[in-house]
Amino acid sequence: MNRPSRRTVITASIVAVCVAVLGLFVVLEVRSAPEVSESSGAEDPRIVRADSHVLQEATEGSPVLVEFLDFECEACGALYPAIEQLREDFADEVKFVVRYLPLPSHLNSRNAAHAAEAAARQGQFEAMYRLLFETQTSWGESQEDMSPLFRTYAEELGLDLAQFDADVVSEDVAARVEADFQDAQSLGLSGTPSLFLDGEVIQPRTLGDFEDALERAVAAAG
Repeated sequence: MNRPSRRTVITASIVAVCVAVLGLFVVLEVRSAPEVSESSGAEDPRIVRADSHVLQEATEGSPVLVEFLDFECEACGALYPAIEQLREDFADEVKFVVRYLPLPSHLNSRNAAHAAEAAARQGQFEAMYRLLFETQTSWGESQEDMSPLFRTYAEELGLDLAQFDADVVSEDVAARVEADFQDAQSLGLSGTPSLFLDGEVIQPRTLGDFEDALERAVAAAG
């Protein structure tokens, strides 16, 4: 399908996104890409599982972008607005999936993942995902348990707090987060964000690189 390049029109929002993710792409440029061991590509269940959280669906056969993320990771926070822009630009053309990879070096990363998963049990994963990233600067890198703050987010989203309180400390939620973490470990991932496009590791150095990779994948899926 012929269409003009998405970069032919420069808007204030694009400029803002580019500024926000500049630091991220500097980090990605100097970090070695993970070596995925014995991956079976796009069909590898360690990359996408049936219960993986889908931020945005696309038409059948579309490319699949998977992000292993840590809600407390500054680079993931920097990537967030770019992902939101790309979701808008590639609506119905790319499926966006997220997996949990709470890094042990971040005190509240697993607490945040549990909050997101507990929200998911009430159909509000994406809403909690957004809140956690949009408020990251207010709780990230804290040396205190920020679970009470995450509970206020659940209240703000109108969740059933009794259910949220039970779920966020449940073995089921802990196991769900740990399953993602173990998949990441088996893939050799040690940092976030770690990105896969149709089962292959990608490491874009600029927002343009990211757009180009998605453009190529969409064209190949044709």
